Order: sequence, then structure tokens, then C-alpha cells
Amino acid sequence: MAKYAFKVVDSAGKSSKKTVEAKSEEAARAKLRSEGFSVTGMGKEVGGGGSKKGGKVTNRDLAVFCKQFAAVLRAGVPLLSALDMMSEQMTNKTLQAGLRDAATYVQKGGTLSDAMKQNPKAFPSMLVNMVAAGEVSGKLEISFDRMAVQFEKDGAIAAKVKSAMTYPIVILCVLIGVVGLLMVMVIPTFSEMFKEMGAQLPKATQLLVDFSDFLVAKWYILLIVVVVLIFGIKYFKKTPAGQQFFGNLALKAPIIGNLSVKTAAATFSRTFATLLGSGISLIDAVEQTAKVMKNKVIRDKLLECKGQVAKGVPLSTPIRQMDIFPAMLPSMMHIGEETGNIEDMMVKVADFYEEEVEVAVASLTSMMEPLIIVVMGVTVGGIVIAIYSPILSMYDAVDSY
Repeated sequence: MAKYAFKVVDSAGKSSKKTVEAKSEEAARAKLRSEGFSVTGMGKEVGGGGSKKGGKVTNRDLAVFCKQFAAVLRAGVPLLSALDMMSEQMTNKTLQAGLRDAATYVQKGGTLSDAMKQNPKAFPSMLVNMVAAGEVSGKLEISFDRMAVQFEKDGAIAAKVKSAMTYPIVILCVLIGVVGLLMVMVIPTFSEMFKEMGAQLPKATQLLVDFSDFLVAKWYILLIVVVVLIFGIKYFKKTPAGQQFFGNLALKAPIIGNLSVKTAAATFSRTFATLLGSGISLIDAVEQTAKVMKNKVIRDKLLECKGQVAKGVPLSTPIRQMDIFPAMLPSMMHIGEETGNIEDMMVKVADFYEEEVEVAVASLTSMMEPLIIVVMGVTVGGIVIAIYSPILSMYDAVDSY
């Protein structure tokens, strides 16, 4: 049996930590409840097993949860029973633990939105706000239905973008591997032959031979440089300046810029429409949508838009002034503002740009394939030419005698 550590509250309301030995975390929780304790924190396995960790909660996990939870609530199942039921069905450990903690919180008289707010790793802020709006309106299942659609759409867009990026990355890795093998295993053989013949090598061939000798003798230096560079970039990306730099790069890059803009337009429109449809105020909807956007440049500009809206400026005006989204988005938003039907307009915009993302992904893939072939041909062909050109020159010199 394993040992589990929990944060608990006794009948007098005093908080403490308890360690329980049991066959599973669920059994440990049951044992604590039987002793009169309320579990308030996620359990951790202690001792030889180390900390018990769950995986990252994905859009797909959240979409499945929201869809099933809405169905359970619609069937008339009480909230607490629904939480217990869903915690048993979830395969993601982080989400499962979050639902168990939420059930404990609700059992003590708290609201579901407040319970979810305690565990941001399992429940994103947008879902928390949507649940809070559903609790106020009395239509909690509708909020979960909307969020199921939201997470499904977000997951689909992320998967399309990922698929577009995977192919060139794989080919690039293959190219690096091929070049590395040539440098370490093939070129040294020719290098020895060139030294024996005492031939004067062309500059390109000499550079190639020198680089090959460097890799064979001091490969660890290149490895250290690559590792430092990778960690340096990762660290820089986490800084405000790095987020700003890579945000601008993603929007303005020649090949992927168009895809990034359309993806952001689809995400913004879908999220904004979902929040408005749940009764969240315009200003709060802009703020929550800004937090969902991964690109810092867009996120900061949307927060600036929130300030303009607070002053009474129609949202379509600062959205157009951002000069990031395609012109259709603020135009449709303006029509929605004029007709009082901004939510439906944003849904239509989201549908349009989600289709545009699919087209952009297909176009990017078809564009990258010939470009990658050309890069591979030039790289490998250049190495072959640099190696064989001095050999051919020596053959020509022999034939001339």
C-alpha cells in the first residue's frame, strides 16, 4: 500500500495535513472522510513513489468533460453526484483530481465556479467565468454545451496548425541527420585521401573538410553551443521582450504569418461569441478573450481595446485600429453593433476563419514540400559537388598529360 498526503479540515474548521496509508488515493480520501475530515487539497503520494502528478489538461479533455457534464446535468442528476460521476470517468489525472476537489468544495456549500477557481491547472479561467455566468442565469448545462463547442474548435485549430508545422520540422531533422552522417563518416575518408595526394583544395572543399575535422575532434563544443542556444531561446521566449519579439515574428513571418493571423482571428471570434452568448458583459468578454490569446502582441492590444470600450468607444473601432486582424472581422463586428446581433456575427466570422485556417494549412503544406526538396537538394548536392570537384580536377590534370 502507498501513503498519501492531503490538506484537510476537521469538524472545528481547523486546517492541517494528514498522511494516510491506503491502496489508492480514492480509498485514502474515503478513510479521511470516515474519520470526520474534509479533504481540501489534491492528494500526493509520498514515500518511495514520489509525487503523484497528472498530465496536462488538453482542449480535448475539457471538451469531453464539458459535453458529458452538460448531458448529465440535463438528465437531472444533482450537481454533487454529477461531479463524483465525472471524476470517475475522466482519464486525465489532473482533471480527475480537480473534479474531486471541486466535489469536496461544493459539498461544504461552495459554488462550482468558486470550486473550479481553486484549481487553475485543471480549469481555465474562461471555463470558470462561463460556469459562474451559468450559475447566475440558472442555465449551467447551456454554459457547458457552449464550452464543449469552444474547446472542440480550439483543439481542432491547434491540431491543424501543429500538423502544418510537423512535416517541415521532421524533414529538417532528417536533413540535419544526413548532413551529420556525411560530415562524420564520409568526408573524413575523402579528407585522408586529399592529404595523401597533397592536392590544393578549393575554398569550399577546404571549409567542408575543416568543419568535418572539427566535428570529429570537438563535437562536444557544437553540442554545448546548441544546448545553450536552445535553452537561451526558451528563456528569452518567457520574458516580456521575448514574447513581444516572437509575437511580432509569428504575425509578420513571410510563410507562417498569414496562418497565424487567420488562426488568431478564428480563436478571437469564437471565444468572444461564446462569452457574449453566456451573458458576460462586453468589457469582461474582451478581457477574458485577451487572456485566451497566446500571442502577446494581440493580447496586449486587446487589453488596450478594453480601455477604449470602457470609455464608450464601439469595440469595432479599436479592433480595426489594431491593424492585425483581417478587415472583414471589424467590419462584421460593426454590423453586429449596429444591428444588436454581435454574437451571431462573431460566430459567422469564426466559422469563416476556421475554414480559412484549413485552406491556409493546405496551402502552407503544398508550398513547403517543393521548398524543402529544393533545400535538401541544394544542401546535399552542394556537399557532393564540394567533395568531388577536386577529384574531377585531378582526373582532368592526369588526362591532360
